[in-house]
Formats: sequence, structure tokens, C-alpha cells
Amino acid sequence: MDQIQVIKRVRRMKVVTIGQLVSLLESSVITARRYLKRWRAHTSVNHNGRYYTLPDIPKFDSNGIWKYQTILFSQYGNLKQTMIQLIRRSETGLSAREVGQMVELASNSSIFSQLLNISGIRREKHQGHFRYFSDEPATYERQKSAFYRQGISGGFPSDEEAVLILVQYIKHPQIDLEKLSQRVAKEGKSIAPSVIRRFLEHHGLLKKTADIGP
Repeated sequence: MDQIQVIKRVRRMKVVTIGQLVSLLESSVITARRYLKRWRAHTSVNHNGRYYTLPDIPKFDSNGIWKYQTILFSQYGNLKQTMIQLIRRSETGLSAREVGQMVELASNSSIFSQLLNISGIRREKHQGHFRYFSDEPATYERQKSAFYRQGISGGFPSDEEAVLILVQYIKHPQIDLEKLSQRVAKEGKSIAPSVIRRFLEHHGLLKKTADIGP
């Protein structure tokens, strides 16, 4: 099968492993990897980087993530690079749980230890939990100010964040606050459950949901 036919086949398959590509090309692993580099293929950020896809296939979401079945790809590169970019681009910094929700990773994964003392990221402890911010001074100050304003100082979500909360709340009227916060986080907004509670209570909406949670 020539290169053009292989590309067409991969487009139909969406994703391939190196073994599948070797079979399609009837080549060695080294040659197959050379083709992947030439095609500027994306490597999956989960499944130990086992899967590949062509650059024109993914439809990345607002977090720069594309999911095919259980396989995740990122426009930012590998898993560590993706986590760094998600943190640096966030409005209020991110907790390990929030990062994990975006990349479908357990918050106690050992990869979080690799974010320590790494360029671009600053980790701090707040109320017993670690939170990750950009280490760029202006961005750090903006993120930390927004975090305190939302979670500690009694602030309310921005108009954009309020829309995201309400959309998920309408879709899932019986959802608890923790899960509602998780769904909003997947849309790229980190909003603490306590802030969501305050917002819903302010608008008289909280009482419409039974067992909404703490």
C-alpha cells in the first residue's frame, strides 16, 4: 500500500497504533515513525502514547483536547505539556482534581510530582490542597486574585461562567454541586462548588434541586 493509500486508510480509522501503521506500510518500525514525524501526527496523551492520528482529524475543544472513544489527543503536545498549558491558560489556576478532570487523570497520579519546580508552573497550598498557577508574574497575580475573589472572598461567577453553570444546571437539574463543578471544569472554567452554591442561592435556584450536596 503506497503512502497516499495509507493516509486515506488512517483517515478512515481515525487513530492507529505503530503496529497497525507498520502493517499498512509494510515497513519497519523506524520507517513508520519517520512517516509519523513527516505527517506531523499527534500522539495520544493517555494510553502511554500508544495511539497516533493525523493533524487534520482532531476537532479540539476549548481546552485543546480531542477525544476519540477512550483516547485523548491534545493540541499542546504530550500529557505534561498539556497540563502545563491548561494551568497557564486557566482563569483561576487549577487544582490537581480540576486538571485531572480535563485530561481524565486521577488527581493522585505521580505525574503531578513532575510539575514541581518546572518552568511555567507555580504550586501553592490553599486550605490544605495544592493549586497550580502560571509562574509568569502578571498571569500569576491575575489568576490568584480571581481565585480568591471566587472561592474565598464571596465573589460570584462572571457572566460567561454563569451561563456555563446554568446550561449544565438546566441539563442536569438533580446534579449535586461537586459534579456540577466538574462539568463546568470540562468546559474550561474552574469554579468552586461553594461559589456555585452562592450563585444558585442568590438567584433562588438552589431550592429546586433536592440533595444538592454541600
